[in-house]
Amino acid sequence: MQSEGNSEKKMNSKPKKGSNIVLLSGAAALLTLAVSLAITVINNRRNSKKKDITGCYFRVNLSVSEILKLADRIIAKSKEVHDAVASVPIDKVTYKNVISPLAELEAQQFPLVQSCVVPKLVSTSYKVRKASAEAEKKIDAHASSCSKREDVYRVVKAFAAKGERMGAEARCYAQCLIKDFERNGLNLTSTKREEVQRLRAQIDKLSFQYVQNLNDDSTYLLFLENELAGLPTEFLKTLEKVENGMFKVTLKSHHVAAVLELCKIGKTRRLLAMTYGKRCAKVNLSVLEDLVLEFLEDISSSLSNLANKELAVLKELKKQEEGELPFGVEDLLYYVKKVEQQEFDVDFGALKQYFPVNLVLSGIFKIFQDLFGLRFEEIVDAGVWNSDVRVFSVFDLSSGELLGYFYLDMYTREGKYVQTCVVALQNGSVALNGSRQIPVALLISQLQKDIGGIPSLLRFSEVVSLFHEFGHVVQHLCNRASFARLSGLRVDPDFVEIPAQMLENWCYESFSLKLISGFHQDITKPIKDEICKSLKRWRYSFSALKLKQEVLYCLFDQIIHSAENVDIVELFKHLHPKVMLGLPMLEGTNPASCFPRCAVGYEAACYSRIWSEV
Repeated sequence: MQSEGNSEKKMNSKPKKGSNIVLLSGAAALLTLAVSLAITVINNRRNSKKKDITGCYFRVNLSVSEILKLADRIIAKSKEVHDAVASVPIDKVTYKNVISPLAELEAQQFPLVQSCVVPKLVSTSYKVRKASAEAEKKIDAHASSCSKREDVYRVVKAFAAKGERMGAEARCYAQCLIKDFERNGLNLTSTKREEVQRLRAQIDKLSFQYVQNLNDDSTYLLFLENELAGLPTEFLKTLEKVENGMFKVTLKSHHVAAVLELCKIGKTRRLLAMTYGKRCAKVNLSVLEDLVLEFLEDISSSLSNLANKELAVLKELKKQEEGELPFGVEDLLYYVKKVEQQEFDVDFGALKQYFPVNLVLSGIFKIFQDLFGLRFEEIVDAGVWNSDVRVFSVFDLSSGELLGYFYLDMYTREGKYVQTCVVALQNGSVALNGSRQIPVALLISQLQKDIGGIPSLLRFSEVVSLFHEFGHVVQHLCNRASFARLSGLRVDPDFVEIPAQMLENWCYESFSLKLISGFHQDITKPIKDEICKSLKRWRYSFSALKLKQEVLYCLFDQIIHSAENVDIVELFKHLHPKVMLGLPMLEGTNPASCFPRCAVGYEAACYSRIWSEV
């Protein structure tokens, strides 16, 4: 996914006199940051005038007609450039008339493409989301046709064979172009090429539908209060109440995780786990059946002894609490949480009181600013698609150079994309004339907003997830690649998770935990040293069982992308007890129907998260 207009000039912005550069630490830093963020929010509400962000070509709040017209202009411009490259005589090919036009087209068009595509993830308007999805289909179809153009491939290949002297990055970019063409079969015979292109078009269409089905799913369950025993009062207050005083529990991740971890009622956990496992089953299983290891098997085998010991502990605990009822996968989270609370003296319900969302965010800001020598400044009058969205400039602390921008879209709302993720809105690059285009990123999450004066509190797992995703934001913004194709998050799948995984380690160190925590009624009181030490030990508890679950999905992903005529349901039924020590998957469910990584973005590469920890 890939502006029209002139390339931007390199921008430098020195810190203004009196600007708020955070140099404090501990409780004072937290208090100062929290007050600063609160004032910023108030100012943002007061200021109704919106402005464009200098150097950012991503456009917000486009109407239905504007999205569709922009998509048409993107396609027309792309065709014009590809036609021009294709017309270059083979004996006249140069970097300037072949590689540079394609590189600049990609850099300029990417933020415009995202202007068309991102509304389907964040807009509250169904018509806008529908137009965005339609635009994405058109743009993807055009991009697919460009990647199959034999005339352009022939010219690029001729340039590579010429051996013109160029830098390492330019050489890598040219190789990427050739690789992309050849992955679409342009180095095959015409018959095989047609088959590859037919399958690629089918995969693209089905992948899009798979994610769309998950995003549109609105399934929910109704429970009486006594059926949700064990869940904290503040969580129940966030649930919608319907007829007969019953609580509405959706299949959004923050609802499912809370119930499976904390609810004392086994029947409730089982019903929710089964419903979650059936999510989009009918529509998405048919999609997967159409879409569709030694490292993973070795990992799984080496984990079995330890995982068996861990599972025995959980089974015994369930026997003590619920009698002779069989242990199922729906019990894993609940009993793991119970053992962890007993063994490590960590009450995760009480721990949540120390992670109000604004305080966590301000602490993450300070850690990343100090760690990477950055300075974040909020743009209070930037144009955004929802009043909850915030925009920040990122500067190099020592030079004052503007490095990029990021948007934060943190809170749950109707129609919004359900996963926590980072989306590149604009990739960094350097034009032929030396001007630099700065990167822009968007962090999407599904956190709850403050309700009735009660601050939104994060589970510790949500804190770690937020820290991880912010690692991707900084990875994107601090990248200095010259080509958009090689910039930010557009690295090989084997590497893309490594920076964020590494940065998660800061969530388990005492000094950083104190920076991102504070009791919600008195934020000058961070969590105690004993809890910090317990969390560090807790991190590796039941690590074998947790990793086994990751391996299960990775094996499934590898098999469906390397074998023909796979029965998706039977495959998961076979793999689940084999990997998960005899535990069968819940009857009537199929986790494959709600596992988007195997269909979009991580096809046959889900192992990369495990690989990043090796």
